[in-house]
Parts: sequence; structure tokens; C-alpha cells
Amino acid sequence: MDLGLQGKKALVCGASAGLGYACAQALVQEGVHVVIVARTEGPLKDAADRLRAIGPGRVDSVAADVTTDTGRARIFALHSDFDIVVTNAGGPPPGDFRQWGRETWHQAIDANMLAPIELIKATVDGMMARGWGRIVNITSSAVKAPVDGLGLSTGARSGLTGFVSGLARSTVARGVTINNLLPGTFDTARLAGNFNAQAQREGKSVEQVREARLAKHPAHRFGHPDELGRTCAFLCSTHAGYINGQNVLLDGGSFAGVF
Repeated sequence: MDLGLQGKKALVCGASAGLGYACAQALVQEGVHVVIVARTEGPLKDAADRLRAIGPGRVDSVAADVTTDTGRARIFALHSDFDIVVTNAGGPPPGDFRQWGRETWHQAIDANMLAPIELIKATVDGMMARGWGRIVNITSSAVKAPVDGLGLSTGARSGLTGFVSGLARSTVARGVTINNLLPGTFDTARLAGNFNAQAQREGKSVEQVREARLAKHPAHRFGHPDELGRTCAFLCSTHAGYINGQNVLLDGGSFAGVF
């Protein structure tokens, strides 16, 4: 299927690895000019080189912290008019809410709510003026099915979800859709790190921890980043103009509810 994205310009955050990289890859394969962003320059440059080798789209990279005014200014100094924006940030660490002070909450909200909103604010009016745009926020399945201990992530991302739900209704008539992707358990380096930490806490091997998680999963496997990347590319496509204000859950059936 031709997604109709040839020559479009996209900003993809957190794109040096994992789910952000998978989204950038899927868009590059559709001929999109992608600007990838992450905080650490070395891995970001490596990711850009790999994406350029894939083609046919163009790739630029900007090492920047999107939670800061300075970081966002660096991005928009390179390109100011994006047709597609994919927001993405690693979730804050788990823990006991009794131990979290105001600064801890502020950091989580900055990364997982306010930074995406600032990126939307900087781009959505231009998209509407041009009559076309796609914004996709990578959040978490925990927004739909909260997990004890992930309160920082769930709280901040739920705030973004509520904000997007209201805003999306005011943009779609001018060709701009805003949707969220809610990933469950995907086979990424972050997941491997979580398994390592859990194994150390529980005195088990990493393989034991991994197998125990798989045994509870309906699909008996974890998601592959490419699966989320392709879904992101479709939501950005010309065929998805009637999908708006939605939370698309990708969890292999882990969520047991009907709606």
C-alpha cells in the first residue's frame, strides 16, 4: 500500500533506538524526510547513518533535549514546518509514590506531558494553515490499564491523553489528526534493562524473569518495534484522515477489557 507520504517532512523524537527509531525507519521507507532527535549525539548519529542506508527518504539529526526551550529551538532552527510530528520519551522509573517529591513529579510531567504539548503548539497551527498534518504521541498501555508502581508515567501520560482528546476535535476539520499509540511490552533495550534490574532484585536469572513474563502474555511473545513503527506510519498516512483523537493499543491482547 502506498501511504502517500513521499516528500513529507517529519519530526521523530527519541529516535536513536527502540520504538522511536522504528517509527523513523517506517517513515523513511515511505520516502519521508525525517528529522530524528535524541539527547545523546553518538547513538543518534549512528541511527541516522543506518536510516540513510535504508532510504529512500532523507534523514537529518539534531541532538537536543526536547524538554527545554533551548533544545526545541535547536530543532526548529533546522526545520520549522513539519507535516508529521511523532512525540516519544522514555518513561520515568517505577517506585512508591510516597517517595516522590515535587521535583520528581515535575521531571516526569515535563518529559511525558509538557514537552509533547510544546512540540504540538509549535507545529499544529502551521499544519492547519497548510491543510494537512499528522501528530502521533507514543504513550503507554498503562494509560488504559494502570500498573501499580508506574504512577509517574501513568499520571503524566494520562494528562497528555486528556489534552490531546480535546485538541484533536478542533484540528481535524482542517486536515490535522492527533492520535496516541499505547505500546505494551515490546522487545527493546529498555525492556532488557528492566529485566536485568528485576533479576537483580529478585535473585533470579534474566532468562527466568523473561520466561515468567512471556508465560503470562496471551501472545507468548513480545512486540517487535517494527510492528509499532508500521502502525505509526499508517496513522501518518493519507489513508488515516478519519482516525482522530484515538488511543491505539498495541499489547498483543494483554488488556482484558472489551473497550
